[in-house]
Amino acid sequence: MKKGAQVARIGFLSFFISISFPSYAGPGHDHGDSPAAVEHFDGPKRQVNGDVFLPKQAQRQLFIETEQIESGSFSKTYDLAGKVIMDPNYGGKVQAIVAGRVTPGPKGFPLPGQKVKKGEILAYVTPESGPNGSRSLAESRLKRLRELSDTVPKKMIEEAEAAIANEELRAPVSGIISTMGIVSGQVVDARQLIFEVVNPKKLLIEALAYDAGLVNDIAGGTVTVNDKTIQLEYLGGGQALREQALPIMFSVSSEEISGVPVGQSLRVLVNTKNQVKGWKISASALVKNSSNQNIIWIKKSPELFEPKPVFYEPLDGKHFVVISGVSDKDRVVTKSTTLLNQIR
Repeated sequence: MKKGAQVARIGFLSFFISISFPSYAGPGHDHGDSPAAVEHFDGPKRQVNGDVFLPKQAQRQLFIETEQIESGSFSKTYDLAGKVIMDPNYGGKVQAIVAGRVTPGPKGFPLPGQKVKKGEILAYVTPESGPNGSRSLAESRLKRLRELSDTVPKKMIEEAEAAIANEELRAPVSGIISTMGIVSGQVVDARQLIFEVVNPKKLLIEALAYDAGLVNDIAGGTVTVNDKTIQLEYLGGGQALREQALPIMFSVSSEEISGVPVGQSLRVLVNTKNQVKGWKISASALVKNSSNQNIIWIKKSPELFEPKPVFYEPLDGKHFVVISGVSDKDRVVTKSTTLLNQIR
C-alpha cells in the first residue's frame, strides 16, 4: 500500500516538473514557432504596387475585353473646334426688299421643317408707302392715271401699279424651312430676314485652325455624330483671320450628316499628311489614375492587370496613337476599363 502511494507521488512530481519548465530540442531537431497562416484573397483586389488581381469569374461579370496591339505609322491628327454651316449653293435666305406688311402666300406661311420648292411663293409683303407719299395717295394716283389711260403714257401707269403691288417672297432653293420669324400682318423693315431655307443633305463643316501652316498640310478629317464616325472631304482654308484663327472648310461626302442642325458645335479631328509612329489603341482603353495621369491597363497574366502611364495623340473619334509606354504584343483592356480602374 505504501509502495503504491510512493509511486503515485513520484509520478505526480514528474508531471509537475515537466509543465513548469520549458523543454528544449536536441541537436539536429527544430521545434521553433510555426509560420503564420497565409491569407488568400479570391476576390478582386488592388495590390501594393498598383496592379489589380481580378479572377476569371469577376472578369466575365465585368465584361472585361482585351486586344493585342501592334506598332505602325499613322497620320498626325489635330483636334479642332468646328460647327455645321449651310452650304451657300444649296441654302438661302428670304428677305423683304421694301418695308411693308406681311401676308401669307397661297398655301399659308410655311412652318419650320416644312419642305419647299425653288420658286414657290412663301409670303407677300404689301408696301406701306409709294414714292410720292402714303399708300392711299399712291392708290389714288393709280386710279387717276387709269382714267386718263388714253392720254397718259403706259409706262407711268406701270410705275404706279408697281408702287402699290405686293412683293412676292419666293423660295431661293429647294429644301426645308430652317428659320421663320414672322406672323400674319406683321410690319417688317427692308432687308429683314423672313425665312431661311436649308437643304439638310447638303451641309458644310467649318473648323478654326490656329496654326496657319496647318491649312496646306490637311489630308482629310472626321467628326463623330451619335457615336458614328463620319468622313470629311477637305475643301480649303481661308486667308483672312477670324478670331485669330483661319477658317477651314470640309464637305460631307454622304448623307450621314442629315438631321444635324445648322450651328451645331462639333469636334473635328483633322488628319495631316505627316506621319506619327506608335500603337493604335481604342479610345475606350484610356482612363485617368488618382494622380490625374493618362493610363491604360495591360494584362500581365490571366488574372493580373498592370496600369501603365502613356503619352498619346488623337487619331480619330474612336482611336488614339500611344507614342510611348507600351510595346508590341501587349494586351490592352478595351472594354469595362473604367470598372477595372475603380477596384481598390
